[in-house]
Amino acid sequence: MMAYLSASAVRADAVFASDLQHRDEPSAGQVRQAVAAAIWAFGCPGCAGRVAQEFGDHPETAMIRMRWARSVVREAFADPAPGPGPGAGLSRIRPLALAGPQATASEA
Repeated sequence: MMAYLSASAVRADAVFASDLQHRDEPSAGQVRQAVAAAIWAFGCPGCAGRVAQEFGDHPETAMIRMRWARSVVREAFADPAPGPGPGAGLSRIRPLALAGPQATASEA
């Protein structure tokens, strides 16, 4: 049976397998770079294997590290808030061309 992991789970495994430490307070860029480096070095199965090994050897500390890894991955890979795009603020403006044929200059 083949298991499929979410991108978030793969990234958390990669952070877990990386050299990043909580005390270093890594930036989002450092987290993204560490994910890429760990996946490049170990592959996705290798990162998962390192997680499994650590949970087998040191379950108490592995749980703490995985919570941290999931947290920094969530922050580093969060979708940016949508900014104003084309047409932002147009809801307050009603040009004559969009108002319909019955609109007059006083309605716009």
